[in-house]
Amino acid sequence: MPPDRSAYRRRTWCAALFALLMSSAGCGYTIGAPYSQEIRSVHVPTFKSGSNRRFVEYQLTEAVQKQIQQRTPFRLVKEPDADTRLTGRIIDLRKNALGFTQFSDARELQVNLMVEVTWEDLRTGKIIGQQRVPMPPEMLQLAAQGEFAPEVGQSLATADQAAIDRLARNIVDMMEMPW
Repeated sequence: MPPDRSAYRRRTWCAALFALLMSSAGCGYTIGAPYSQEIRSVHVPTFKSGSNRRFVEYQLTEAVQKQIQQRTPFRLVKEPDADTRLTGRIIDLRKNALGFTQFSDARELQVNLMVEVTWEDLRTGKIIGQQRVPMPPEMLQLAAQGEFAPEVGQSLATADQAAIDRLARNIVDMMEMPW
């Protein structure tokens, strides 16, 4: 039995019409990455730190740069060639004991890391982003934490890296376009 060409054409036409109607319906979904098409490059200078812990600012800067390269369409460039600049400052880095042994040794500890981040459009001078913290207004505060238990071989370095990686993901999430 030969296929009915008119039925095939009708189905194709209906499918095309349905696709056209759905694309113009404004359902809120977009195709592609959730990043601005107008921004092509970003400069990420080394984060500042007021902490007495050395090299955390370098680890955080490197983690943010890796996240940008892996998850966004933005290119990392030097500042003169950049469309935008992402700067940050570590404002708090703490280690808290969560549990103790019977001899008052820390059994489980937590690392808390908080930064202020500014993402600026260098072409217009405007601050990019929707969320604001009241003081200062151009900064966005982000925080992350990592836990570790020395008794099972975990170290402060692994907890620091977990908090840094989580914070880097949060910072790059901030770079997505708002819904």
